[in-house]
Amino acid sequence: MNAFKTWFHKLGSPPFFYEFAGYLRPWLWVGTVVFAIAGLIGGLLLAPPDYQQGDAYRIIFIHVPSAWMSLFIYGVMAISGLVALVWRIKLAEIIAMESAPIGAAFTFITLVTGSLWGKPMWGTYWTWDARLTSELVLLFIYLGIIGLYHAFENERQGARAAAFLIIVGVVNLPIVHYSVVWWNTLHQGTTVRIFAPSSISLSMLWPILAMMIATKLYYGVSLLGRARIAVLERERGKDWVRQIVTEGTKNA
Repeated sequence: MNAFKTWFHKLGSPPFFYEFAGYLRPWLWVGTVVFAIAGLIGGLLLAPPDYQQGDAYRIIFIHVPSAWMSLFIYGVMAISGLVALVWRIKLAEIIAMESAPIGAAFTFITLVTGSLWGKPMWGTYWTWDARLTSELVLLFIYLGIIGLYHAFENERQGARAAAFLIIVGVVNLPIVHYSVVWWNTLHQGTTVRIFAPSSISLSMLWPILAMMIATKLYYGVSLLGRARIAVLERERGKDWVRQIVTEGTKNA
């Protein structure tokens, strides 16, 4: 436990984080590609057509993992934002702020794929359904966080202001998740459950889970890459950054 606490505290050091993230990213890329290929092959080629929706349901293998990620990333941002506000840890600010564009992208993909799925199922690309509307609100919250962060010249002031908005926006997460339970919506109910039996065939379930792992690994790849750049920008006056720049210039 003491070794883990020591490692965790070291991770908050910008030079150590930069080096550790650079080491970890290639491994995450490998995992992303492997699970994405497995999930797409399993979902698009091996899984049977749905007995009601036919092949139109196959967009689920992109839509559902993206929807999960839109909520998961916001949860990471909320925790990081709280840590940043309470303990003023610079790296927590970076994690929260650099997660926002990735979360917004996954939320946008969720809305687009959901609309494409909704056309053959509901006869329309969009309806003001509780799940769709709350997911659209989530996208606006993501965009608001990004805009507020960049509205300040001082990065740390912008990050703290955006962290307050992140925490306020957490109220939307249970609305998105439980909207199909609380209201009578067109959106289908939950079919994939972690702590209870899923009401979906195993031949369809495992590709979704593979894509879920792939999207989480991709989030790690993208976040670490963005965070490394942000760390260099914030620490640009430090000797260790100058050394990296110098070595990079020599190797170019």
